[in-house]
Amino acid sequence: MIKLDAASAWKRFQNRYRMVIMNDDTYEEMASFRLTRGTVYVGMSVVFVLLVGLTTALIVFTPLKYYIPGSGGGYQTVRQLRQLQFRVDSIERQDAYKAQYILGLKKALSGAGTTALDTAALQIPAPEITTD
Repeated sequence: MIKLDAASAWKRFQNRYRMVIMNDDTYEEMASFRLTRGTVYVGMSVVFVLLVGLTTALIVFTPLKYYIPGSGGGYQTVRQLRQLQFRVDSIERQDAYKAQYILGLKKALSGAGTTALDTAALQIPAPEITTD
């Protein structure tokens, strides 16, 4: 098994490399960079941190945060939702009362809701007259 010591790892981290960008048709050198593994690591880390920062800023400071499940927008949104639920419930109740009222009117106008009148004679006892 190969054992790597810290000195050789550090040397490999500092070895210089050359990156050349060439035109494939003419083999003309377009750009040349001298890099080490350390500079590549630092550069990639900076790009990663910038992308994460920009993405976070985009979400926090724009209306995109409302599309993330669970964020909700805070207390004001919850309060507005409760007010809307209360209004919907009251409107549903009013609609049920109106439907019941209209059904009663239809029955009364069509005569279907009438019942037979009780015309039996009432036996009302005569008041007792007491003489003192």
